[in-house]
Amino acid sequence: MKSVSIDPITRLEGHGKIEIFLDDKGEVGNVYLQIPELRGFERFVVGRPVEEVPRIVTRICGVCPAAHHMAAAKAVDAVYHVEIPPAARKLRQLFYEGVYYFYDHTLHFYYLGAPDFVVGPDAPADKRNVLGVIEKVGLEIGKKVIEHRRWAQDLQIKIAGRSTHPVWCIAGGVSKGITKEIVAELKEKGPKCVEFAEFSLKLFEDVVLKNKAYLDLILSPGYRLEVGDMGLVDENNKVNFYDGKVRVKDAAGREVAKYSAPEYLDNVAEHVETYSYLKYPFLKKRGWKGFVEGADSSIYRAIPLSRLNAADGMATPKAQEQYDKMYKTLGGKPSHHTLAIHWARLVELLYSAERWVQLANDPEILSQDVHTIPTATPTDGVGIVEAPRGTLTHHYTTDKNGIVTKANLIVGTTNNNAPISMSVKKAAQQVLKGKEPKQGLLNMVEMAFRAYDPCFSCATHSLPGQMPLEITVREADGSVRYHLKRD
Repeated sequence: MKSVSIDPITRLEGHGKIEIFLDDKGEVGNVYLQIPELRGFERFVVGRPVEEVPRIVTRICGVCPAAHHMAAAKAVDAVYHVEIPPAARKLRQLFYEGVYYFYDHTLHFYYLGAPDFVVGPDAPADKRNVLGVIEKVGLEIGKKVIEHRRWAQDLQIKIAGRSTHPVWCIAGGVSKGITKEIVAELKEKGPKCVEFAEFSLKLFEDVVLKNKAYLDLILSPGYRLEVGDMGLVDENNKVNFYDGKVRVKDAAGREVAKYSAPEYLDNVAEHVETYSYLKYPFLKKRGWKGFVEGADSSIYRAIPLSRLNAADGMATPKAQEQYDKMYKTLGGKPSHHTLAIHWARLVELLYSAERWVQLANDPEILSQDVHTIPTATPTDGVGIVEAPRGTLTHHYTTDKNGIVTKANLIVGTTNNNAPISMSVKKAAQQVLKGKEPKQGLLNMVEMAFRAYDPCFSCATHSLPGQMPLEITVREADGSVRYHLKRD
């Protein structure tokens, strides 16, 4: 049996490889997504004061630090049994649902996802990047992308102290309020970001949806996966990134679970495969049934498209219009088209910009009552938010002095591990069928995982025994002198 390796896979956070095995006829027999790295933050935080954890876990990842900061903060609030002031809650939402999400979704669409569509999946590798996108769409649009991301980056610093590693959330609220000057800037930039999100959706329509080859690819069976959908919803079952309950629907669109943060272990469990350090979550009450599709599958996705599938709609008007348009074009709800995740991400981009405007115009965000001092004895707490890459759960247990004794993290990409593995296999079976595996086709296999915007460096927390190690010592001419291997 012949094998083809895509190593490393590209345009993601972290490291991974795809092993494709071809049978004697050249057909795809099996595909394995392997994640060979480990981040041990669940052990790093043990023995630390729990109030330090929201600052520590931002170092897990340089792409989604705000998500870990926010989930950890909510978990620490729960550990101390403290209700944060209304102003602090709205400030967290403004920072997270508005400014941070806008920044992150802009990053993925233009820098990581768009090269496959704007430049094309068959373009040379050195063109499949943001510079290739700018070359194709024009310098003015490129400047607009960079400018709007910079606004969001700068405002994260002004609100939370830092952009990449915020230090703002504390047990019981936030460390400081915001000034009238920052609010004025938020009010000025917010409407422009709404316009930019609408522009991005129009660009997607013109470049992707009006291109029959791309639309056919989105709707093709190789980029379709019928599993469940997970996402946070508010009291009206509308999409929410910061708060609410986790709602799960099966592949047929039926609600099969709806739970609050402390109930997550009653609903989600994790399966382990020996070839990867990344676990495979599944719906606990259904049990692990393997990598199978269908309405009875215990596997689910937790991605922008899943959030839209799991919810009854969007909580802002312009995003709701785009939500309706997307499902009408895709043939109804739920949608299981993997590449449509990019479209759903842009609907969420518009939602985040609208939330930015809504919250920036709420007078309560200028209140300086942003912290409630915890007084209860710390115990155990769970915090859940929607990271851009999926539902993110932080769970901490402490002793009576607030020292962490146990930590568990289920990260967005961990939730998506099984679906990503299934998606790359289906894509490989479609695009490589009867064809020589050339670079353009292999990139189309990568497109299946890239739609998930995976972050493998923060998702891994399975360590089967010991770390594999390979050492190759070469002579000056490049020949192998000896090779050592520990499995």
